[in-house]
Amino acid sequence: QVQLVESGGGLVQPGGSLRLSCAASGSIFRFSVMGWYRQAPGKEREFVAAISPNGVVTMYADSVKGRFTISVDNAKNTVYLQMNSLRPEDTAVYYCNKNPPPPSWGQGTQVTVSS
Repeated sequence: QVQLVESGGGLVQPGGSLRLSCAASGSIFRFSVMGWYRQAPGKEREFVAAISPNGVVTMYADSVKGRFTISVDNAKNTVYLQMNSLRPEDTAVYYCNKNPPPPSWGQGTQVTVSS
């Protein structure tokens, strides 16, 4: 079973940037649509962005469109989420997974946007 490990989260001020990484233990990205998701305290997990296996097609939630960019490096088995112009409402645990996601999830990476 391929494992996904998210990293790159942290504390950032409003307006700042972070780049999240999702490393896979195998070549899952060549064959699967991959997505980033997030879960804020007290809220359900929500879709953030997705990318096609070849990296050509991307989709974004309206709340992050124009600020976040998803990309994939198949040679490194890694999916990225570049987050710019961060807002306090972007505070959440961020996860990567297939799209649509299976029942199992990794540990995610915490992103906190606060002054």
